[in-house]
Amino acid sequence: MKGLVRTAAAATVSLAALLAAGAASASSFAIRSGQSAEGLGMAFAGAASGGIGMGSMAWNPATITMFPGRNSNWNFTYLNANASYDPTSVTRLGSPFGPASPIQNGTGNIGGDGGFIPASYSAWQLTDRLWIGMHTGAPYGLRSKPDNQVHAAQIYGRSAKVATINVSPTIGYQVNDWLSVGAALQVQWLNASLKQAAGIGPTAAPVIIEGDTIDFGYRFGFTLTPFQGTSIGLAYRSEVRQTLDGTLRTPLAVIPVKANLNLPDSVVFGVSQVINDQWQVHAGVEWTNWSRFRNIPVVSQLNGRPATSLNFQYDDAWFFSLGAEYKYSNALTLRAGVGYELSAVNDRNRTIFISDNDRLWLSAGASYQLTDKIKLDLGYTYIDVKKAKVNYDGAHPQQGAVFYTAEAKPYIHIASVGITYRWDDPTQTVPVHPVVRKY
Repeated sequence: MKGLVRTAAAATVSLAALLAAGAASASSFAIRSGQSAEGLGMAFAGAASGGIGMGSMAWNPATITMFPGRNSNWNFTYLNANASYDPTSVTRLGSPFGPASPIQNGTGNIGGDGGFIPASYSAWQLTDRLWIGMHTGAPYGLRSKPDNQVHAAQIYGRSAKVATINVSPTIGYQVNDWLSVGAALQVQWLNASLKQAAGIGPTAAPVIIEGDTIDFGYRFGFTLTPFQGTSIGLAYRSEVRQTLDGTLRTPLAVIPVKANLNLPDSVVFGVSQVINDQWQVHAGVEWTNWSRFRNIPVVSQLNGRPATSLNFQYDDAWFFSLGAEYKYSNALTLRAGVGYELSAVNDRNRTIFISDNDRLWLSAGASYQLTDKIKLDLGYTYIDVKKAKVNYDGAHPQQGAVFYTAEAKPYIHIASVGITYRWDDPTQTVPVHPVVRKY
């Protein structure tokens, strides 16, 4: 029993720190890239159908049944985002035709030095049909801190940080040779801090909203194997209704506040196909219900009235991906992928914190089977983001007294390393029939 406990602990622990960058790797402040080095090397194509190894558990818990024996996987991802908002017109006060603001400069780079994102997975086969496991990761995150803390749009934002830790106990069951089902509980901690200037002057005091919370959600999904070498996966991730408990700090007072953030639910579909002994191809599509993320009242706990409001007015997001893998040798597998995302953020609702827009993913990676028990993964992605505009021109959901327009040309570099370890003897495993061969 003690050995079982030690194995389970080693398999599920993940360093739970998140420092993502101002242009996140998925729509708004969602983070896709930090979930798997193997998946990153293929733009996460086939994530729902088991095409990206153990990282597929983050999308579809039914894929846990694809890993015989006792396995663990750890991933460490570095994300470096670059974006700088440069004004495209004179910043005005009161109206587009009002007096010029005393500050006219842009933000400088809002992404800082980037950050590290961890994730881990464990899968434990109990019988020939039943698995249990655990996933830990960071599905959301943001760190946006302009180089210029005094800039023309400082009343809309000086810095922002969102950090999450998601722990997901998982269970999977192989019903028969062609159907597996799975479910996972999501236990999610979220911490957020937003800072803006109280005025337009260079010495304006800060206004800070900060808080944290732990809340719950779930995931469920299934995989189908209609033909040998073909895997189809479909999964649903519930919303997580995060109730932040924190403070609103102004130059005059510190007010205890609450805010309800309904983080979006999503549906993901994937297909993986073995072509021959060397080639596999994968495809995926994911829909995220960001349109539920709209107006968020920040309510005073002193009188129950809104102290302020965070207005986002997002649209739904879509992500499409294609990938391929080539088995160069018995030990080495090469992969590449391409993805395209239709962002929840647009020219009407984009804020100074986030340089998000529709984006193109270009990915490559490799896996090396070092021993029967150890596999190493490397992944790299370059994300080209369309020009991002902020338009505080009177119609913005967060419009204030400053009329400000600016544009950024964001791009993102992401690199990830992963290691998979087989705890048991591969030759003594209870036999199963994997629906997708992973090398």
